[in-house]
Amino acid sequence: MAKKRKEGGAPGAGGTPATVALTTAGIGFSTHAYEHDPASASYGEEAAEALGVGAERVFKTLVAEVDGALTVAVVPVAGSLDLKALASAVGGKRAAMADPAAAERTTGYVRGGISPLGQRKRLPTVVDASALEHPTVFVSAGRRGLEVELPGADLVALTGAVVAPVSRG
Repeated sequence: MAKKRKEGGAPGAGGTPATVALTTAGIGFSTHAYEHDPASASYGEEAAEALGVGAERVFKTLVAEVDGALTVAVVPVAGSLDLKALASAVGGKRAAMADPAAAERTTGYVRGGISPLGQRKRLPTVVDASALEHPTVFVSAGRRGLEVELPGADLVALTGAVVAPVSRG
């Protein structure tokens, strides 16, 4: 069963670097916790199902390499990342998924809990254009089993993201 908790003011004991970044920036958001199943095949689909939210509103955070530089892509769990579109969105030529260990080391988060917010090292970020089609979207709050809900425009502003159609499916 999913639990909803509204964040306000200073982060509590359950704070993550992502929620701290949101609170520090003064951006309104809600956190949504659910029981993570380690056997789940897809972290994003698990979150959508557990929270009872359409998969088009739950976004996964993927780390890719564009021309050798780590780059974050935020795309709906209902689709997949179009690597060619990602490269184009940041002015690159070639993109490939990053090594998971490099993604974890650089962001400070574990796979399945990588948030586009509050990363250890701020990486260039591209948010799929569909994020702006919804009043709010869900992204990882920085650990498996915890999502943050916020307006897509606030996600874009806080990450300094480029908005482009980088999802397919």
